Amino acid sequence: MPWLEFAIIGAAAGYLAGFLGIGGGLVTVPALTWLFLQMPETSDRAIHYAVATSLATMLVTSLSSIIAHHRRQAVFWSEVQRLAGGLLLGALAGAALASALQPARLTLVFAGFAFLAGLQLLLSPAVRGEKPLPGVAGSSVVGVLIGGISSMVGIGGGSLTGPWLMWHGVRAQNAVATAAACGYPIAVAGTVAFVVLGWKSADGSSTLGYVHGPAWLGVSLMGAVAAPFGAATVHKLSPALVKRLFGMVLLLIALRLGWRTISSMQMI
Repeated sequence: MPWLEFAIIGAAAGYLAGFLGIGGGLVTVPALTWLFLQMPETSDRAIHYAVATSLATMLVTSLSSIIAHHRRQAVFWSEVQRLAGGLLLGALAGAALASALQPARLTLVFAGFAFLAGLQLLLSPAVRGEKPLPGVAGSSVVGVLIGGISSMVGIGGGSLTGPWLMWHGVRAQNAVATAAACGYPIAVAGTVAFVVLGWKSADGSSTLGYVHGPAWLGVSLMGAVAAPFGAATVHKLSPALVKRLFGMVLLLIALRLGWRTISSMQMI
Protein backbone atom coordinates (compact mmCIF):
# COMPACT_ATOMS: atom_id res chain seq x y z
CA MET A 1 0.00 0.00 0.00
CA PRO A 2 1.34 3.50 -0.85
CA TRP A 3 1.08 4.78 2.72
CA LEU A 4 3.35 7.79 2.15
CA GLU A 5 1.18 8.95 -0.75
CA PHE A 6 -1.96 8.53 1.36
CA ALA A 7 -0.40 10.66 4.11
CA ILE A 8 0.67 13.45 1.72
CA ILE A 9 -2.79 13.55 0.14
CA GLY A 10 -4.36 13.70 3.60
CA ALA A 11 -2.18 16.60 4.73
CA ALA A 12 -3.04 18.66 1.65
CA ALA A 13 -6.74 17.80 1.82
CA GLY A 14 -7.00 18.52 5.54
CA TYR A 15 -5.33 21.90 5.25
CA LEU A 16 -7.70 22.92 2.45
CA ALA A 17 -10.67 21.64 4.46
CA GLY A 18 -9.78 24.02 7.25
CA PHE A 19 -8.65 26.91 5.07
CA LEU A 20 -11.47 27.03 2.51
CA GLY A 21 -14.14 24.72 3.94
CA ILE A 22 -14.09 22.58 0.78
CA GLY A 23 -13.73 19.20 2.45
CA GLY A 24 -10.49 18.41 0.67
CA GLY A 25 -12.14 16.26 -1.99
CA LEU A 26 -10.84 18.44 -4.79
CA VAL A 27 -7.37 17.19 -3.86
CA THR A 28 -8.28 13.71 -2.68
CA VAL A 29 -10.36 12.51 -5.64
CA PRO A 30 -7.88 13.11 -8.50
CA ALA A 31 -4.92 11.93 -6.42
CA LEU A 32 -6.65 8.74 -5.25
CA THR A 33 -7.98 8.07 -8.74
CA TRP A 34 -4.42 8.01 -10.06
CA LEU A 35 -3.27 5.72 -7.25
CA PHE A 36 -6.22 3.34 -7.58
CA LEU A 37 -5.58 3.00 -11.31
CA GLN A 38 -2.20 1.49 -10.39
CA MET A 39 -3.73 -1.08 -8.01
CA PRO A 40 -5.24 -4.24 -9.61
CA GLU A 41 -8.06 -4.61 -7.07
CA THR A 42 -9.38 -1.08 -7.71
CA SER A 43 -8.28 -0.24 -11.25
CA ASP A 44 -11.57 -1.28 -12.89
CA ARG A 45 -13.61 1.38 -11.04
CA ALA A 46 -10.89 3.71 -9.76
CA ILE A 47 -12.99 6.87 -9.89
CA HIS A 48 -15.84 5.28 -7.92
CA TYR A 49 -13.42 4.15 -5.20
CA ALA A 50 -11.79 7.60 -5.13
CA VAL A 51 -15.10 9.47 -4.81
CA ALA A 52 -16.40 7.14 -2.09
CA THR A 53 -13.16 7.14 -0.12
CA SER A 54 -12.91 10.91 -0.39
CA LEU A 55 -16.36 11.32 1.14
CA ALA A 56 -15.50 8.84 3.89
CA THR A 57 -12.31 10.69 4.85
CA MET A 58 -14.38 13.84 5.34
CA LEU A 59 -16.07 12.14 8.29
CA VAL A 60 -12.74 12.72 10.06
CA THR A 61 -11.11 15.69 8.34
CA SER A 62 -14.29 17.79 8.22
CA LEU A 63 -15.00 17.08 11.88
CA SER A 64 -11.55 18.36 12.82
CA SER A 65 -12.10 21.46 10.69
CA ILE A 66 -15.59 22.06 12.13
CA ILE A 67 -14.32 21.88 15.71
CA ALA A 68 -11.56 24.37 14.92
CA HIS A 69 -14.03 26.82 13.34
CA HIS A 70 -16.60 26.32 16.11
CA ARG A 71 -14.05 27.25 18.75
CA ARG A 72 -13.73 30.58 16.97
CA GLN A 73 -17.55 30.93 16.96
CA ALA A 74 -17.50 31.26 13.17
CA VAL A 75 -20.13 28.66 12.20
CA PHE A 76 -23.70 29.82 11.50
CA TRP A 77 -25.39 26.75 12.96
CA SER A 78 -28.90 27.98 12.23
CA GLU A 79 -28.13 27.93 8.50
CA VAL A 80 -26.50 24.51 8.78
CA GLN A 81 -29.72 23.20 10.30
CA ARG A 82 -31.82 24.67 7.49
CA LEU A 83 -29.61 23.10 4.82
CA ALA A 84 -28.96 19.73 6.49
CA GLY A 85 -32.11 17.87 5.38
CA GLY A 86 -31.65 18.83 1.75
CA LEU A 87 -27.94 18.03 1.87
CA LEU A 88 -28.64 14.51 3.17
CA LEU A 89 -31.28 13.80 0.56
CA GLY A 90 -29.22 15.24 -2.27
CA ALA A 91 -26.11 13.31 -1.24
CA LEU A 92 -27.99 10.00 -1.28
CA ALA A 93 -29.38 10.73 -4.73
CA GLY A 94 -26.01 11.92 -6.03
CA ALA A 95 -24.23 8.77 -4.86
CA ALA A 96 -26.87 6.58 -6.51
CA LEU A 97 -26.47 8.41 -9.82
CA ALA A 98 -22.68 8.27 -9.62
CA SER A 99 -22.78 4.53 -9.04
CA ALA A 100 -25.17 3.82 -11.90
CA LEU A 101 -24.27 6.44 -14.51
CA GLN A 102 -21.32 8.25 -16.03
CA PRO A 103 -21.69 11.75 -14.54
CA ALA A 104 -19.80 13.52 -17.33
CA ARG A 105 -22.54 15.97 -18.31
CA LEU A 106 -23.37 16.93 -14.75
CA THR A 107 -19.69 17.37 -13.94
CA LEU A 108 -19.26 19.71 -16.91
CA VAL A 109 -22.27 21.72 -15.77
CA PHE A 110 -20.72 21.98 -12.31
CA ALA A 111 -17.36 22.96 -13.83
CA GLY A 112 -19.09 25.77 -15.68
CA PHE A 113 -20.83 26.88 -12.50
CA ALA A 114 -17.58 26.79 -10.52
CA PHE A 115 -15.85 28.88 -13.19
CA LEU A 116 -18.59 31.53 -13.17
CA ALA A 117 -18.72 31.55 -9.37
CA GLY A 118 -14.96 32.00 -9.22
CA LEU A 119 -15.12 34.94 -11.62
CA GLN A 120 -17.93 36.48 -9.61
CA LEU A 121 -15.94 36.26 -6.39
CA LEU A 122 -12.81 37.67 -8.02
CA LEU A 123 -14.44 40.53 -9.94
CA SER A 124 -17.46 41.59 -7.91
CA PRO A 125 -17.23 44.54 -5.51
CA ALA A 126 -17.25 43.99 -1.78
CA VAL A 127 -20.67 43.15 -0.36
CA ARG A 128 -22.05 45.85 1.91
CA GLY A 129 -24.47 44.65 4.54
CA GLU A 130 -26.14 41.24 4.62
CA LYS A 131 -28.96 40.10 2.35
CA PRO A 132 -31.63 37.88 3.91
CA LEU A 133 -31.02 34.15 3.59
CA PRO A 134 -33.99 32.02 2.45
CA GLY A 135 -36.16 30.13 4.90
CA VAL A 136 -36.31 26.41 5.53
CA ALA A 137 -38.00 25.56 2.21
CA GLY A 138 -35.58 27.60 0.09
CA SER A 139 -32.55 26.35 1.98
CA SER A 140 -33.74 22.74 1.61
CA VAL A 141 -33.96 23.07 -2.18
CA VAL A 142 -30.48 24.59 -2.29
CA GLY A 143 -29.26 21.79 -0.01
CA VAL A 144 -30.57 19.08 -2.34
CA LEU A 145 -28.73 20.61 -5.30
CA ILE A 146 -25.49 21.11 -3.38
CA GLY A 147 -25.64 17.65 -1.79
CA GLY A 148 -26.40 15.90 -5.08
CA ILE A 149 -23.61 17.52 -7.08
CA SER A 150 -21.09 17.22 -4.24
CA SER A 151 -21.74 13.55 -3.63
CA MET A 152 -21.42 12.72 -7.31
CA VAL A 153 -17.95 14.25 -7.58
CA GLY A 154 -16.72 13.42 -4.07
CA ILE A 155 -16.43 16.88 -2.52
CA GLY A 156 -17.73 18.37 0.71
CA GLY A 157 -19.83 21.02 -1.00
CA GLY A 158 -17.86 24.01 0.25
CA SER A 159 -17.16 25.18 -3.29
CA LEU A 160 -20.94 25.60 -3.69
CA THR A 161 -22.07 26.45 -0.17
CA GLY A 162 -19.35 29.03 0.45
CA PRO A 163 -20.09 31.24 -2.59
CA TRP A 164 -23.85 30.90 -2.00
CA LEU A 165 -23.44 32.25 1.52
CA MET A 166 -21.11 35.02 0.37
CA TRP A 167 -23.61 36.09 -2.28
CA HIS A 168 -26.02 36.68 0.62
CA GLY A 169 -23.51 38.96 2.28
CA VAL A 170 -22.08 36.50 4.81
CA ARG A 171 -18.54 37.40 5.87
CA ALA A 172 -15.96 35.23 4.10
CA GLN A 173 -14.61 33.57 7.25
CA ASN A 174 -18.13 32.72 8.44
CA ALA A 175 -19.05 31.40 4.99
CA VAL A 176 -15.99 29.12 4.97
CA ALA A 177 -16.70 27.87 8.49
CA THR A 178 -20.40 27.24 7.78
CA ALA A 179 -19.58 25.52 4.49
CA ALA A 180 -17.23 23.19 6.36
CA ALA A 181 -20.03 22.25 8.75
CA CYS A 182 -22.46 21.72 5.85
CA GLY A 183 -20.04 19.21 4.35
CA TYR A 184 -20.61 16.73 7.17
CA PRO A 185 -24.18 15.68 6.23
CA ILE A 186 -22.93 15.18 2.66
CA ALA A 187 -20.07 13.01 3.90
CA VAL A 188 -22.34 10.88 6.10
CA ALA A 189 -25.04 10.23 3.50
CA GLY A 190 -22.60 9.82 0.62
CA THR A 191 -20.40 7.36 2.49
CA VAL A 192 -23.32 5.18 3.57
CA ALA A 193 -24.71 5.15 0.05
CA PHE A 194 -21.39 4.22 -1.58
CA VAL A 195 -20.79 1.44 0.95
CA VAL A 196 -24.17 -0.10 0.16
CA LEU A 197 -24.06 0.49 -3.60
CA GLY A 198 -20.53 -0.89 -3.92
CA TRP A 199 -21.00 -3.88 -1.64
CA LYS A 200 -20.94 -6.42 -4.49
CA SER A 201 -17.90 -4.76 -6.06
CA ALA A 202 -15.75 -4.92 -2.92
CA ASP A 203 -12.70 -7.18 -3.11
CA GLY A 204 -13.32 -8.37 0.45
CA SER A 205 -9.88 -7.56 1.87
CA SER A 206 -9.24 -3.82 1.84
CA THR A 207 -12.54 -2.26 0.81
CA LEU A 208 -15.95 -1.69 2.35
CA GLY A 209 -18.23 -1.18 -0.59
CA TYR A 210 -16.48 1.50 -2.63
CA VAL A 211 -14.56 2.81 0.40
CA HIS A 212 -10.88 1.79 0.40
CA GLY A 213 -9.85 1.09 4.01
CA PRO A 214 -6.09 1.79 3.97
CA ALA A 215 -6.53 4.95 1.90
CA TRP A 216 -9.28 6.12 4.25
CA LEU A 217 -7.04 5.56 7.28
CA GLY A 218 -3.96 7.30 5.85
CA VAL A 219 -5.79 10.29 4.41
CA SER A 220 -8.06 10.72 7.43
CA LEU A 221 -5.32 10.70 10.05
CA MET A 222 -3.12 13.25 8.31
CA GLY A 223 -6.12 15.30 7.26
CA ALA A 224 -7.32 15.58 10.85
CA VAL A 225 -3.88 16.81 11.90
CA ALA A 226 -3.64 19.40 9.10
CA ALA A 227 -7.21 20.80 9.19
CA PRO A 228 -6.78 22.99 12.32
CA PHE A 229 -3.76 24.67 10.71
CA GLY A 230 -5.88 25.60 7.71
CA ALA A 231 -8.62 26.94 9.96
CA ALA A 232 -6.10 29.02 11.91
CA THR A 233 -4.73 30.48 8.68
CA VAL A 234 -8.08 31.66 7.31
CA HIS A 235 -8.92 33.56 10.49
CA LYS A 236 -5.70 35.56 10.24
CA LEU A 237 -6.51 36.92 6.77
CA SER A 238 -8.85 39.72 5.69
CA PRO A 239 -12.30 38.76 4.34
CA ALA A 240 -11.49 40.36 0.96
CA LEU A 241 -8.34 38.27 0.58
CA VAL A 242 -10.16 35.07 1.56
CA LYS A 243 -12.83 35.87 -1.01
CA ARG A 244 -10.22 36.31 -3.78
CA LEU A 245 -8.45 33.11 -2.77
CA PHE A 246 -11.77 31.28 -2.83
CA GLY A 247 -12.42 32.63 -6.32
CA MET A 248 -9.05 31.44 -7.60
CA VAL A 249 -9.65 28.00 -6.09
CA LEU A 250 -13.01 27.77 -7.84
CA LEU A 251 -11.38 28.58 -11.19
CA LEU A 252 -8.88 25.78 -10.58
CA ILE A 253 -11.76 23.48 -9.61
CA ALA A 254 -13.51 24.20 -12.90
CA LEU A 255 -10.41 23.44 -14.95
CA ARG A 256 -9.65 20.26 -13.01
CA LEU A 257 -13.19 18.92 -13.24
CA GLY A 258 -13.33 19.67 -16.95
CA TRP A 259 -10.06 17.84 -17.52
CA ARG A 260 -11.14 14.87 -15.41
CA THR A 261 -14.45 14.59 -17.22
CA ILE A 262 -12.86 14.64 -20.67
CA SER A 263 -10.28 12.08 -19.55
CA SER A 264 -12.93 9.76 -18.13
CA MET A 265 -14.95 10.00 -21.34
CA GLN A 266 -11.89 8.95 -23.32
CA MET A 267 -11.42 5.95 -21.02
CA ILE A 268 -14.93 4.60 -21.66
